[in-house]
Amino acid sequence: MSYENVIYDKSGHIATITMNRPDKLNALSIGLIDDIVAAAEEAEADKEIRVIILKAAGRAFSAGYDITPGQDKDKDEDLYDRLLRFRKTNLQWGKLWNLAKPIVVQVHGYCLAGATDLATSCDIIIAAEDAVFGLPDVRGIESVENHMWTYLVGPQWAKRMMLTGDPIDGKTAERIGLVLKAVPADKLEEEVLTLASRIANIPLELLAPHKSLINKVMGLMGHAVAQQLAFDTVAITHHSDARRKFNEIAEKEGLRAALQYRDGPFGDYTARPRK
Repeated sequence: MSYENVIYDKSGHIATITMNRPDKLNALSIGLIDDIVAAAEEAEADKEIRVIILKAAGRAFSAGYDITPGQDKDKDEDLYDRLLRFRKTNLQWGKLWNLAKPIVVQVHGYCLAGATDLATSCDIIIAAEDAVFGLPDVRGIESVENHMWTYLVGPQWAKRMMLTGDPIDGKTAERIGLVLKAVPADKLEEEVLTLASRIANIPLELLAPHKSLINKVMGLMGHAVAQQLAFDTVAITHHSDARRKFNEIAEKEGLRAALQYRDGPFGDYTARPRK
């Protein structure tokens, strides 16, 4: 099956989903999210596939949700419509989390805001040492839709990230537990393929229940409730004055001006990821 926003490949027991909006730094449009989930479900249905790699084309994994003026539907939505839209995205991430087959995420360049929702909905993250993780949205747009932060990095680092929006590099992400491993950028592809190949040596009838067991234990730790609380928080923060101001600037002066308004006082998120 072919997709508009992703490239789907399979080799042996490994399926690879490559996000393919490089001109937009793989910003997560509704179409891209739908294609990622559909491709993952295609891999799920293929009995030859045991493990999935999720990566991205271009200079970055993803800059987050697509907030280009015209993409944001806030002006045309009432509260009920907005809740339905958020609920759909939340359910999409849940489909990845509950997939029977493991997903290994390969992160290079930016992995910001909604891109962290995507990555942490999967199973294992391997990053380039110079990758950039962060939650700039908490500075003036919204909260996170998928809350794995407290589980992965603990409450202090979760607060550090969510109360400042400050970025961290891949090495720091490894140190605090956000990613499994950070490697030099030129070794990233090899590292991910090596791990995926080792996972693919395990028969599917063992892989699936082992992943399910770990997820069920996370459920006992309140995972499902945490995601619902995150969903509720996003809906609340979407109505903030800061969000309205950001949208006004984006519509009148463009997205670059709005991002400068949000991030200018912090002096970050200005450098482009390396090619």
